[in-house]
Amino acid sequence: MEKILVVDDQRNMRTTLAIMLRGAGYDVDEASSGEAGGELGATGAFDLVITDLRMGSSSGIDVLRAVRKSFSITEVIVMTAYGTIESAVEAMRLGAHDYIQKPFTEHELLMKVDRALAKRRLAGQVQLLASEFKEKYKFENIIGRSEAIRSLLGRIVRVAPTNATVLITGESGTGKELVAKAIHANSKRGAEPFVPVNCAAITETLLESELFGHARGAFTGAVAARKGLFEEAHGGTFFFDEIAETTTAFQAKLLRLLEFNEVRRVGENVPIIIDARIVAATNQDLHAAVKAKQFREDLYYRLNVARFILPPLRERIEDIPLLFDFFIDKYNRKHSKNVRASDGVLEVMMKQDYPGNVREFENLIEQAVALAGGDTITIEDVLPIDQPLSSTGSGGRTLAAVVEEAEREAIEGALDESRGNREKAAERLAISPTTLWRKMNRLGVAVNDSGRPGGRR
Repeated sequence: MEKILVVDDQRNMRTTLAIMLRGAGYDVDEASSGEAGGELGATGAFDLVITDLRMGSSSGIDVLRAVRKSFSITEVIVMTAYGTIESAVEAMRLGAHDYIQKPFTEHELLMKVDRALAKRRLAGQVQLLASEFKEKYKFENIIGRSEAIRSLLGRIVRVAPTNATVLITGESGTGKELVAKAIHANSKRGAEPFVPVNCAAITETLLESELFGHARGAFTGAVAARKGLFEEAHGGTFFFDEIAETTTAFQAKLLRLLEFNEVRRVGENVPIIIDARIVAATNQDLHAAVKAKQFREDLYYRLNVARFILPPLRERIEDIPLLFDFFIDKYNRKHSKNVRASDGVLEVMMKQDYPGNVREFENLIEQAVALAGGDTITIEDVLPIDQPLSSTGSGGRTLAAVVEEAEREAIEGALDESRGNREKAAERLAISPTTLWRKMNRLGVAVNDSGRPGGRR
């Protein structure tokens, strides 16, 4: 039930309004003075404040200012008597949603109330979305405890509040867009748009139209003028992903944007001033691209104001256990499961190279959760479907060889603890006896006469 505060020093008027509003289904409180109305309205407990303009020592303007100063999304309607329209216009200028002139009908009042509350609901949704965006991309979602990640978070804290242009480099899958979103969400622009574009996914001709917009008739098919993505990012952050995939001709136009904060729509000569922070990312070596004349040197230096170099996953192995738990929880929720990893799975995963970095690691975990037959992820579940990956620190052996060794050790250990009882060993390994028998045959694990694992078939 939406809550409304009625402020009026005339008891009859205040009571009549409250009865009308309660009859329409609203929760209504009353204040008999501007001072009391200002104090209550400033608490943020109300969706709408309806206040008379002229009241003793404290006016409706004072109530409006108190509400606007402390809780800006609460809407305000002012009531005016004959001859006070100028004051009502002043109230609108100061942020009142609307005014209503006495005498008015119940229908007029409820119509204005409905419009004001619709605006309040929309403002609340926008605020909620901004809050959820910030929650989603806050620093805690950049998972890791390694020195590289701690250093990265420290730099984000220092750079985010500024308007500095940011360049993020690193291999594919290291989380460049996640860092860009964290910088945006923790900046003064956090409530404004974050607009990303993948330069590699759009042809040069379309890229210019998409980014700068176009005038009506600028080219075949341009039946109406269109605002570009840069304009959509006004007040917020524009993220260039794969900036190295652009041509040098387009880079010249981008350089002008960075220098003068203006764009020209395709087919127009009038510049449009844009206030947007630029964040760019690439998995390529831009310095080498500059030497090869594939990237403009002046643009490189314009972008390279605040530089973030993201480390590959193989250089922060100590973060894998945290990522492992994080992604298992994430995909348990997504797939409505409650699986956990069996012994040896994490150890095997920490020995992989991950050329696709965190993205590859995450995909592998989702695959494992989705494929898990019971409530346990086995080593087989985390094997890549298409091909075995090289194993780091395993003497050049394939991942398959490392997995076999880990499985064999786990099975032999369980059989030894169970004195050769396959049912108990299978229970310890969280697999079925049939699966255990199949694995023993494949790995050549045998049980000797004493009931202990001994020799290999």
